[in-house]
Amino acid sequence: MTTPRHRPCTCAKGGLRRWWRRRRRRNMALSNTLNRYLLLLAQEHLEFRLPEIKSLLSLLGGRFSSHQEIHGKSPFWILSIPSEDIARNLMKRTVCAKSIFELWGHGKSPEELYNSLKSYPVEKMAPFLHSDTTYKIKIHTFNKTLTQEEKIKRIDALEFLPFEGKVNLKNPQHIFSILEDYGLDPNHIPEKPLNIYFGRWIADGQRELIESYSVKKRHFIGNTSMDAGLSFIMANHGKVKENDIVFDPFVGTGGLLIPSAHFGAYVCGTDIDYNTVHGLGKASRKNQKWRGPDENIKANLRQYGLEKYYLDVLIADASKPSWRKGLFFDAIITDPPYGIRESTRKTGSQKEIPKGIEKCPESHIPVSFNYHLSDMFVDLLNFAAETLVLGGRLVYWLPVYTPEYMEEIVPRHPCLKLISNCEQRLSSHTARRLITMEKVKDFEDQDQYSHLLDNQFPPYKGLNSFREKYFSGVTKRIAKEEKSSQE
Repeated sequence: MTTPRHRPCTCAKGGLRRWWRRRRRRNMALSNTLNRYLLLLAQEHLEFRLPEIKSLLSLLGGRFSSHQEIHGKSPFWILSIPSEDIARNLMKRTVCAKSIFELWGHGKSPEELYNSLKSYPVEKMAPFLHSDTTYKIKIHTFNKTLTQEEKIKRIDALEFLPFEGKVNLKNPQHIFSILEDYGLDPNHIPEKPLNIYFGRWIADGQRELIESYSVKKRHFIGNTSMDAGLSFIMANHGKVKENDIVFDPFVGTGGLLIPSAHFGAYVCGTDIDYNTVHGLGKASRKNQKWRGPDENIKANLRQYGLEKYYLDVLIADASKPSWRKGLFFDAIITDPPYGIRESTRKTGSQKEIPKGIEKCPESHIPVSFNYHLSDMFVDLLNFAAETLVLGGRLVYWLPVYTPEYMEEIVPRHPCLKLISNCEQRLSSHTARRLITMEKVKDFEDQDQYSHLLDNQFPPYKGLNSFREKYFSGVTKRIAKEEKSSQE
C-alpha cells in the first residue's frame, strides 16, 4: 500500500507530529486571512488615528499586531481582528474611522482583485449570497470621481461571484463595496487606482458625534472649550468605559466630561475659578454679555441626557489636591491652561507661611499667583500616579514651541508608561501634543521627586517660557504681514 505524497507515514510518530504541526500552521494562516477587515478612515487628525484604534482594540479584547497593514496617511488600513463582534464594537466607539468591511479581496489591479476574490473560500461567502437574501454593491473612490457608467462597469465585472439573492438598492440585507484608492495627491491623480478592495460592509463609525455634540450648540462654553471630535478622541485614548470614574483637575466648562459620560462613565472634576464652576460672570459667546442661569457644567450634561453620570465639580487648586490617599480614578482626562487664553494660577500667599503653622486661620483669604507649566505637569503626573488605578490612563495636552521641541521635554514618571504622543499644530511655531500615559506601578512616596533624581526636570522646564515664545511668534508674523502689504 502506497502512502499519498501529501501525507506522512503514520507509523513514524515524529513524522506524524511534523505533519500535524504543518497542517496546524496552514490552518492558523488561513484563519488569519479570513479575519481580515478593511478600515476606512477620515482624513482628519491623522496622527491621532492609530493610537485611537490601538486603544480601542485593547479595550475590546483585541490586539494590534505588527502585521497590520497601516499606510500612514492613507484612509485604507487592513486589520486582523479576532471576531466580527469586536469589529462592530470598535465602530461603536471610534470617531476617526468612517466604516469597516470584512475584506474578501484586495489587489493593485482589477485582475489581482478578481484572483484574490476567486481564492476567497466560498463557504465564507455563502451565508450572504444565497437566494433568500437581498444585497447591493456600492462604489467608493478616494481622490477621484467616477461616472455612473464607470461604476456600472466595475459592478458588472463581478458577475463571477456566486450572488443568488435579489438586488435591493433601498433596504438591502447585505451591502458590498468596491473601494478604489487613487493616492493622496489631488494634483497628480493616477489613471488607474493604486489599490482596489472588495468587502462586505460591517458597520459605520461615530463621526456623527462630532456634529451632535458640537460646541456651537452647547449651552455652556468657555474661551478654550475643546472641539467635540478631539474630546471624543481623548476619551478613546483614555480607554474610558461604562461605570468608570473619570476626573478632570482643570475642568473649566466641563467639555471633556461629556464624551466620558456619553460612553457610560461617571464624571467629576475641579477648577480654581469660582465663576467658571458656578457659571457666573461674563459670557464667552458673541453678542451675549452675561451668562444665563442654565449655563453650568451640570446643565451641559443635562442637555445631552447625561446628567445621571455627573458626580460633582469642586472649587480646588490642582497644585494642592485635597484628596485622601488611595486609588480613585479609572482615567484622568484634562487640558491644562497654557497661559494664552486662560491664565495658569494656583493659590497661596505672597508671604511664606512660617514653619510649624499647618493651618491658615479662618480669616485668611488665599491669593493666586503664577503656576509655572513645568510645575503644573510635575504635579499632574504625581497626582495621576497616586490616584489612578493600575492600568488607568492619563490623557492631557502639552503645549510646545516647535522649533525647540524634542521628545525629552515630555514629562515622565516611574509609575506611568508613555502610550502615545500626537501633535496638533497651532501655528507655524507652536503646537500642542496629546500625551497618553498608563499607570503600570503602584505609587510610592519617593516617586514624587523622580523628576529631580534623574535630571529630567531641566529639559521641560523650558515650557515655562511657552507664553512669551507664543506671543513673540505672533508679533513677528504680524510684522512680516505688514511689511509684505506695504511692498
